[in-house]
Amino acid sequence: MTTLRRHHKVSDHKPPADLDLIRRLARFRYHLRQFLRFSEKAARGAGITPQQHQLLLGVAGHTGRGWAHVGELAEFLQERHNAVVGLVDRATRSGLVRKEQGEDDRRFVCVHLTRRGAALLTQLSQLHQEEAGRLASLVVEAARAPLRARSARRSPNPS
Repeated sequence: MTTLRRHHKVSDHKPPADLDLIRRLARFRYHLRQFLRFSEKAARGAGITPQQHQLLLGVAGHTGRGWAHVGELAEFLQERHNAVVGLVDRATRSGLVRKEQGEDDRRFVCVHLTRRGAALLTQLSQLHQEEAGRLASLVVEAARAPLRARSARRSPNPS
């Protein structure tokens, strides 16, 4: 068995132009992923899929009306219209949302939360608020650390 090894000269490895920025972005991405993983587990623990949780959030909160059209939900979820139609249909069968034809334009479908959907969303939102607060403080701290270091380098020591 042959093992291949790469030999690099020191000059082959140039550090990124702003290593501090890259570290802060990596830390931010890490905390963001932690929050998303938490959210996925919380949704599954409540008996729904992470996609259904996102749908409930979009229905209740995206437009500020407490309901949404499928096209608005597609934008909120960053998904294709047809994929959201399927998600709404599955959520309707699960008793999470209900659909109504638009009064002015019957081509539009209005999606509303059911009592069950609203109760699950309230439960999950409380869990998420605690976790978001915890992670937000870590993200803010990570963003401030380089600023403190820069200002300390610029400020003369008081005598």
